[in-house]
Amino acid sequence: MLTRRSLLTAGFGLALAAAALAPAAAQSRFITVSSTTSTTDSGLFEHLLPAFKARTGIEVRVVSQGTGQALDTGRRGDADVVFVHARAQEAQFVEEGFGVERKPVMYNDFVLIGPKADPAGIRGTKDIAAALQAIQARGAPFVSRGDKSGTHAAELNLWKAAGITIEQARGPWYREIGQGMGAALNTAAAMNAYVLADRATWLNFRNRGELEIVVEGDGRLFNQYGVILVNPAKHPHVKKADGQAFIDWLTGPEGQKTIADYRINGEQLFFPNAGRPGA
Repeated sequence: MLTRRSLLTAGFGLALAAAALAPAAAQSRFITVSSTTSTTDSGLFEHLLPAFKARTGIEVRVVSQGTGQALDTGRRGDADVVFVHARAQEAQFVEEGFGVERKPVMYNDFVLIGPKADPAGIRGTKDIAAALQAIQARGAPFVSRGDKSGTHAAELNLWKAAGITIEQARGPWYREIGQGMGAALNTAAAMNAYVLADRATWLNFRNRGELEIVVEGDGRLFNQYGVILVNPAKHPHVKKADGQAFIDWLTGPEGQKTIADYRINGEQLFFPNAGRPGA
């Protein structure tokens, strides 16, 4: 027979159980975003994601990889959203049915970093093709990410623009490391080598050694970022509503302002352009 005391005890036990489960339930609302290393190495996510969580209560867990790997993570359904910077690869991802829609988010630019001694003699030029031709001709040390990232894809396209088939022209001077932007910059600093970097990661990089920007300002160094919801038709476990909430915030007025507000030493690192057609 149930007594008043047993009912109270049972009720108290249920209340404790509910209280124990409530924090777990509150903490369980999260999405996984597969993104390029530059958004992490630049410090952007540390600035951006707390603002999104404060607005929505949704935590963002970032898998930081090169763009090619980040898109492959989306293809496997191991992410809800991909946020990367290689337009052709992004388009292919959507065309193959792995992504719902690509939306532009922001841009910055690439810069060619090199040693202050500048053995290739290219400091100050705005012609990236001529700069790469000089590096190859003189066998000056060059570090390539070699990781199928957006930056690696951009580097390979720039060698082509310079009329150089890097697979044939490479020699001991050309070192592929198969790692992210931070590691590539560290390797270049240790070797006093040239390296292509996104400007945002460079500005946030502290182990510069004898490195500095030697080439910038060429229109071919433009660097656009896009965001894509992984297709729930391919992977039904994708968190469609919360993933879309992140995309809408990122490309909406508050997210775009938060991106624009991120600065290092007063210098803006990314420039929002979600509203620009064709970006």
